[in-house]
Amino acid sequence: MQYEFTIQVSPEVAADPNELKNIVARNNGIPLEEISHIQILKRSIDARQRAVKINLKLIVFVQEDFINKPIELPEYPDVSNASEVIIIGAGPAGLFAALRCIELGCKPIVLERGKDVQARRRDLKAINRDHTVDPDSNYCFGEGGAGTYSDGKLYTRSKKRGDVHRILKLLVGFGATDQILVEAHPHIGTNKLPRIIAEIREKIIERGGEIYFGTRVTDFEIKNSEIRGVTLLDGSTIVTNKVILATGHSARDIFELLYRKKIEIEAKPFALGVRVEHPQHLIDQIQYKCDVRSPYLPPSPYSIVKQVRGRGMYSFCMCPGGVIAPCATSLGEVVTNGWSPSKRDQPTANSGIVIELRLEDFKSFSKYGPLSGMYFQKSIEQQAWRVGGESQRVPAQRLNDMIKGRVSSNLPVTSYKPGLTAVDMLTVFPEFIHKTLQDGFIAFGKSMKGYLTNEAVVHAPESRTSSPVRIPRDWKTLEHIQIKGLYPCGEGAGYAGGIISAAIDGEKCAEACIKVCR
Repeated sequence: MQYEFTIQVSPEVAADPNELKNIVARNNGIPLEEISHIQILKRSIDARQRAVKINLKLIVFVQEDFINKPIELPEYPDVSNASEVIIIGAGPAGLFAALRCIELGCKPIVLERGKDVQARRRDLKAINRDHTVDPDSNYCFGEGGAGTYSDGKLYTRSKKRGDVHRILKLLVGFGATDQILVEAHPHIGTNKLPRIIAEIREKIIERGGEIYFGTRVTDFEIKNSEIRGVTLLDGSTIVTNKVILATGHSARDIFELLYRKKIEIEAKPFALGVRVEHPQHLIDQIQYKCDVRSPYLPPSPYSIVKQVRGRGMYSFCMCPGGVIAPCATSLGEVVTNGWSPSKRDQPTANSGIVIELRLEDFKSFSKYGPLSGMYFQKSIEQQAWRVGGESQRVPAQRLNDMIKGRVSSNLPVTSYKPGLTAVDMLTVFPEFIHKTLQDGFIAFGKSMKGYLTNEAVVHAPESRTSSPVRIPRDWKTLEHIQIKGLYPCGEGAGYAGGIISAAIDGEKCAEACIKVCR
């Protein structure tokens, strides 16, 4: 027999299978010797009280053997000679669109402007060491997209968008730990995700799909409001009437191309701010209410939301035991992001702290029409480059110094490898953003005692939270509202916000595209 229970235990008990079995038997009147196995379905941390607890959802096997069935991938058919779908972008939206195409019997041809996961490493090293930005291969562009080398967080609030569990199971099938099916906030880690992405690529190729790296799309061939082909940087054209556009939130050249061709796009609100780094032990002390974190607890994250000056201000992409990385996609700009390795064992914690922007905030860039938000975003990144020293050195300020409006007399070494330049953040941001951040950090400090400290360092800017543009599509067919056969997809089109939601949207676009094919 199988019984499902929800239980709250100490971290020590949650980590000890024998002790957990004893407590389950005692609390539920089950003879200990009759419990053959306990399977953990879900695990989360409850740190609201002084004594931290672990919430567990369990299936208890009583007088019944447990058979561990490994997760298997779908039976992907050979699609070498099947009808073709062009997919632009090999991020999570593009790759999962390709897998779904194969599963449904169509041949995906994936065009990726960047390099494969291994070759990307050299370009990431060049950003950190030489301050050199390759506009086609960086933290945002390349196989796997922005998530590959920026953490691999799998948590999403978008439960209604599709089958989250299906995407997680596919990732496990391609080599991720099955613990992502259990943890409330699943995470793979930047050190492990590239191997999984490579496995997905190999499966796509093995089953007859094609992937081309270093292949940038520069134009769309359109006739009678229908997609007829795509033009590549080398001048060649691929004839097609089905294109899934999954280029990510930083593909500014694609947004500009659509605008030039009078293909309808819309300015979209997004969030922008800074990335703040604290010593991890300090965040542990605040969140776990302890002097020293228990070895049975992971490095603590935090999540905080405030209304400040009539705007939402919140933590974004929080990385416990992680580092801050340079994520510019062009020369002459500075962009920050954060990531954690699988063990989250770095000595620092960082998080984006961003404020909500509105369309009216971009009015000084109104001459750019639907690209007004993108140019507002770009202007701040370029200003950060100028005041940071015209390099990838990031403008920085100790947190208390920022609140008080004074340039820090010295800065500690942080995890951001290209280095820091001490500035007043008012030289980076418009006054309304700067004032909101100052007031918001004061409010954060009242909610998280100890957060507001000069041990924390502010890095600017955190500007690529989501796409500043939406590419509108028909809600039934998922085609662009103006161009038949063009399927805007994922984060870049404004329909996702992270690995899981982008993967779900990629699958949905593949299904919609193939439905038309048939």
